[in-house]
Amino acid sequence: MKKNAIMLGIVLSMLVLAGGCQKKEEEPPPVVPKGVMPGQQVGPSGQQTPPPGHQALKPRGESTIVVPDSVQGKWKGIVLTIENKETQKTEEFTVDLNTDFNLPNSNLKISVGEFMPHFKMEGLTITSASNELTNPAVGIKIFEGDKQIFPVAGKKWGWLYTKFPKIHPFEHPKYGVKLKEGVKKG
Repeated sequence: MKKNAIMLGIVLSMLVLAGGCQKKEEEPPPVVPKGVMPGQQVGPSGQQTPPPGHQALKPRGESTIVVPDSVQGKWKGIVLTIENKETQKTEEFTVDLNTDFNLPNSNLKISVGEFMPHFKMEGLTITSASNELTNPAVGIKIFEGDKQIFPVAGKKWGWLYTKFPKIHPFEHPKYGVKLKEGVKKG
């Protein structure tokens, strides 16, 4: 009997020691979605977090665009890159600020608003932190026929970003529209 108790104690001790020596499983490294910029944060769903100058939580209400004196009158236009997804051809168009542009051979009209070389959003105010090309963005509206298709209904302007083209992109079955750069005056 004493011999069985000793054996049982040894077996239990071995089981306890074996359980404590198991190698813990390492967590796999996080998967970084394609198109994420180095150093840019990625949310739990794989969605890119807002670029610099954006807020993670957007306040409710209508935003106001304020072009600071350091930017006002320094930019005359933008260069848009338009991709025809059916023909896989890309063209560039230079468009003046605060004008409308009819895309040739289509029923798309692009209304170009203000260009912000250093886009920044503070609360409901959209502005530029400087005249440096830190985070170039342009406010646009896109119409197909008479219907506004970008931004979504209820929003006054959609914003395209040179450095972050996948943040709030214009999505269309036939056309892709991206901001290439701003065009300085003189």
